[in-house]
Amino acid sequence: MTISARVRILALGVATALAVSTGASAADVHVMISGGLTAAFKKLAPEFERTTGNKVVVAYGPSMGTTVNAIPMRLERGEPADVLIMVGYALGDLITKGKVAADSRVDLVKSPIGIAVKSGTPHPDISTADAVKRALLATKSVAYSDSASGVYVSTEMFDKLGIKDQMKDKARMIPATPVGEIVAHGEAELGFQQISELKPIAGIDIVGPLPDELQKITIFSAGIATSSKEPEAGKALIRFLASPAARTTIVDSGLDPIAPAAN
Repeated sequence: MTISARVRILALGVATALAVSTGASAADVHVMISGGLTAAFKKLAPEFERTTGNKVVVAYGPSMGTTVNAIPMRLERGEPADVLIMVGYALGDLITKGKVAADSRVDLVKSPIGIAVKSGTPHPDISTADAVKRALLATKSVAYSDSASGVYVSTEMFDKLGIKDQMKDKARMIPATPVGEIVAHGEAELGFQQISELKPIAGIDIVGPLPDELQKITIFSAGIATSSKEPEAGKALIRFLASPAARTTIVDSGLDPIAPAAN
């Protein structure tokens, strides 16, 4: 992409953010976000703050579950929230429960599951479903997340491969901690998580995505909490994340933007 094209894309995104915030006083925008979009968001949030004058206040946690930082638990405790960025079906559950405005939902990205090993260790063949099955049967320990990817791996993928019983004693769910950290520390030989959540972790190699016949794409979505005190500023943030200006950062983080690319 040429420099002029990058500048044009950035300008389009900035204009999107400014268009919905001009004339409004600066606001604190409280965001609850799960792991899938975190790496990209950390790079994009300062640009949103710079172009709008708003301040982003972030709380991190999984999209589901009962750990203390899980987004549903944070909401139950009454923590402040304007924007929720999380697994799409988990956001849908919150819409059903009246926690998120139904007409505010925007599907932002598609996120594939990847497999990681500790840096410097052999990379197993994961090119086909049979190859993944052989790798799982040969390994001594497996880690998967307590969010969408881990739910799929443990409740669907092992069954699909016909090895659920064989995995009971060597595969474990990791609450709260990134799976990549467990692999990097040598506590599991194979780790399964969204590629965007594996990429920021030092000390691991991402072997690759699951093959197509096993892959489970997760949609990450954003919405406005019904308890929001700054809904307009929250909508501005969501529009910025869906704008062409955010696209390159999102792609670089291992995600596939749902919003169309700029012409």
